[in-house]
Amino acid sequence: MIKKVITLAEKWFGMEREDIQWFPTIDNDKCTNCETCLKKCSHGVFENINGKVKVVKPFNCVVGCTGCDPLCPEGAISHPPKDYLVNLIKTINIKNRCGCNCKED
Repeated sequence: MIKKVITLAEKWFGMEREDIQWFPTIDNDKCTNCETCLKKCSHGVFENINGKVKVVKPFNCVVGCTGCDPLCPEGAISHPPKDYLVNLIKTINIKNRCGCNCKED
């Protein structure tokens, strides 16, 4: 099961993970550095650097996962809106049907 999750993090619907802008952001004005996100995320997205929790491996975040958002007691973590994924899937489906190997500008 872990191997499947890692594979999903590397490719998503055939796209390279680095091409997908899906990862958490931390509102530093709200974050109290409690490390709840760091402790709960099993993908190593977060790290404590000099007393501050940071997103250090954003592309380790599983596409579509927002599990850390509701766990943050301060509401300091957010992800892109789900519409981002919906539009990305539509784009992928169009390209897959097109067959011309077109690239998005």
